[in-house]
Amino acid sequence: MTKTFKTLDDFLGTHFIYTYDNGWEYEWYAKNDHTVDYRIHGGMVAGRWVNDQEANIVMLTEGVYKIDWTEPTGTDVALVFLPNEQKLHGTIFFPKWVEEHPEITVTHQNEHIDLMETSREKYATYPKLVVPEFAKITYMGDAGQDNEDVISETPYPDMPSDIRNGKYFDENYHRINK
Repeated sequence: MTKTFKTLDDFLGTHFIYTYDNGWEYEWYAKNDHTVDYRIHGGMVAGRWVNDQEANIVMLTEGVYKIDWTEPTGTDVALVFLPNEQKLHGTIFFPKWVEEHPEITVTHQNEHIDLMETSREKYATYPKLVVPEFAKITYMGDAGQDNEDVISETPYPDMPSDIRNGKYFDENYHRINK
């Protein structure tokens, strides 16, 4: 993908893979102007994936976008994308319980909202583990808005490489071999 990002519409519908400086790899999709989907491929909650996370998505200035949300786990996330420079900065605010029991969250969250909410109430939330990191964007794809094929299955080893190497989506940005 070689487009230049200028407006919010340029950003919406874009699918990203990025790696934080600490080595954690994430896949993230700006599904529309109020919703994001993502999969986590590396780090303490690798294997977690989420669809239809409500988020605040704004353009700060031309080509710079800020997204933030609170998950049912109580985790807060703030991301600033600079896609024209292939980088971003993210801050994740993990509740104490996620730091101590990350395995509870390593699932398709949408199928386990009750478990996330119960765990949030059962375990300690403070102090939060704050993880501020820069990341390098290693993939950008124009998936279009509201494409349900983008984040549609559990992460597997080498999935990011399959996506980057054109082995995951067809020319219409639909999943190959569903």
